Amino acid sequence: MNDWRLDLIDLQILDHLQRNARISNNELARAVGLSPSPCSRRVQELEASGAITSFNAMVNPRALNLKVTVFITVKVERQLDDKEFEAAVVNFPEVMDCYYLSGSADYILRVVLSDLDEYNTFLSEKLGTIPGVRNITSSFALKQVLGRTSLPIPWPKEGS
Repeated sequence: MNDWRLDLIDLQILDHLQRNARISNNELARAVGLSPSPCSRRVQELEASGAITSFNAMVNPRALNLKVTVFITVKVERQLDDKEFEAAVVNFPEVMDCYYLSGSADYILRVVLSDLDEYNTFLSEKLGTIPGVRNITSSFALKQVLGRTSLPIPWPKEGS
């Protein structure tokens, strides 16, 4: 794990880039109070350190006819099955997120699909064929209430 030492300027850069990754370097530099060259260097350093992992376009799922979002919890037979499960799900393009959990389930997946037929195929031909999968429970999203992509910035407290 990296021990990032982010100062106020780094936090401001991250804040601006999370809200608008297409901001020009000149605009970003002006917004954080730097000249363009040091600002560009800082962004490059944030990328090199892994603090910035990628720049992406957020695509509306409906534009791709992906109308179904399902949260699927999975229980595996034994801890030894974890690696095999993880190796399989990372290859399923429908799986947007996968988290290893504590509690009653071992994993939770967020899966996007076009319809219930595709969901049924995903369960029977992909998820259900992974060795060691013991229990699958699905919950269908009826409506997205909130969908953030920006992480909360831990701004320093006044006087610190």
